[in-house]
Amino acid sequence: MLVGYARVSTTDQNLDLQKDALRKAGCRRVYADTASGATDARKGLTQALGYLRKGDTLVVWKLDRLGRSLRHLIDTVNKLHARKVGFRSLQENIDTTTSGGKLFFHVFGALAEFERDLLRERTQAGLRAARARGRLGGRPRALSEKKLAQARMLYASRCHTAGKIAKTLGVSRSTLYRYLGRPQ
Repeated sequence: MLVGYARVSTTDQNLDLQKDALRKAGCRRVYADTASGATDARKGLTQALGYLRKGDTLVVWKLDRLGRSLRHLIDTVNKLHARKVGFRSLQENIDTTTSGGKLFFHVFGALAEFERDLLRERTQAGLRAARARGRLGGRPRALSEKKLAQARMLYASRCHTAGKIAKTLGVSRSTLYRYLGRPQ
């Protein structure tokens, strides 16, 4: 069975074009959302995915109607494939129930993986370059060595509560305890 999914980003846009194309393609059921593609919670998509059974095919008018990104699109189609559900995009003429469609989609997946690897390599190179210039990155320490020594002295004196010490140093009690628990 063909199950359609349509999406527009704003209420100013109209779903009719997509719904008509999906019905013309043979979709018996059509689910729809008016939501940004970046939105994780899309009720219509959740319903469509829940309705699909083994042997069914999810049909969209255009690839970008389904996925937030290429990675999200590939993950969604791979999950469908694992459930033995096909995928079709009308505008791009992709049909994963055919061998040509599967090949095309795998090429998409390979390109997305290549893009992720390049991004990871560039990020690592940037971090190495920053470290070579003496920049460590990350969040600054809540307590300097000087303040930590002061905290240990105040805590050891047993004249002040942990809450008072934390307030004096401008940190939370849990942060103070975390630092006090570290070896000197």
